[in-house]
Amino acid sequence: MRGRRAYGAVIAVGVLLVSAACSSPYESDSEPKAGANNRTIRPMEGCGDTSWTDPADLSPTRLPARCQAGAPPPQPLPKTRKLTIATGTLSAEYVAPLQVALDKGEFKKEGLDVTLKVLPTPDALPLLAKGDIDAQWAAPEAAVMNGIRGGFDISWVAGNFSPDPESKSGLWVRLKKGESADRVAMAGRRMGTMIGKGSVIAYPMEQALEKHGGGLDKIQYAQLGSADVLTALQNGGVDSAWLLDPVWRRVDGEPGYAFLGGQPLGEPLGGMLYGPSLLNDDVDAGVALLRAYIRTINTYFTSDYKQDAAFVSYLAKLLKADEAILRSTPSLRMDWEIRTGTTDRLQSAYRAQGVSEGDPLPESKTVNRALYEEAIGHRS
Repeated sequence: MRGRRAYGAVIAVGVLLVSAACSSPYESDSEPKAGANNRTIRPMEGCGDTSWTDPADLSPTRLPARCQAGAPPPQPLPKTRKLTIATGTLSAEYVAPLQVALDKGEFKKEGLDVTLKVLPTPDALPLLAKGDIDAQWAAPEAAVMNGIRGGFDISWVAGNFSPDPESKSGLWVRLKKGESADRVAMAGRRMGTMIGKGSVIAYPMEQALEKHGGGLDKIQYAQLGSADVLTALQNGGVDSAWLLDPVWRRVDGEPGYAFLGGQPLGEPLGGMLYGPSLLNDDVDAGVALLRAYIRTINTYFTSDYKQDAAFVSYLAKLLKADEAILRSTPSLRMDWEIRTGTTDRLQSAYRAQGVSEGDPLPESKTVNRALYEEAIGHRS
């Protein structure tokens, strides 16, 4: 990964690239273009060979794609387009790129007037399918797969992040007598989670359980509030739990607890979902939205962004988060690309949980990489 950049220097480079790209590729009197096929792909200044990686590369040590700071440069739409993005929360760190893009005017540079609206996935999905909202910051959960199978015109169009190798966000267990982190009998355990069945964590959870004689069909689930999961694990209400950042810090290193595994390194499990309005009705706006998102990552989240104290303070205020807690966990590896086969693996886990309906969907029905590839100027 390229070296760390100081917060101020990053902004300066971004300004230079933005000023170098003041012209728009769109005709002033053009109408929104229908469909994402057969579109002209133009090279993007600042996005070279490192701006795209092979989606089939599942190596845990792979480096995420990156352009230069400030790239890809804005390509303003001829008319301002109002867009609504649904998200389950505005305070989680994985939402930070959207919050920063909004605060720093990256969407506005593209001619986009973006609103972030808090909506849980079950409420947002039908609105996305009908075009009442334009995009959703979520994940291809079981409800999404079932919706697509039922006729919803929805695609996963960009990734969000993968964990730092030092992160221990994931499956934790209370060890019984004679057990160790290498020898844990998971079958029959009661697991506490605030998400329950049908979430993308089913995939990494399945991997961790299978190493220890468990399985998604061999455990009991206890769906708890976010503040209750750790308490239940500590007081014996459950004997295993999926602990998120930064909650796992409370048991890390404590005797009697073991970390069994988390999200696969180098593989985003969520990000941006588009409905028909940006997949078909106004693809220019769909590409512009991803261009702003990608530029925000390249400018502010290039590597270990938590090494910049001023930026962490800024993030804490923006997310309304405790700065000390934000500093206590490793930086996320922000990543807009989608790996090959992720939705296949997710659907396999959903079937094991008994929450998937019908035959598995092929990736061609669930994933669309064409829009982020156009945003960086990559020709497939």
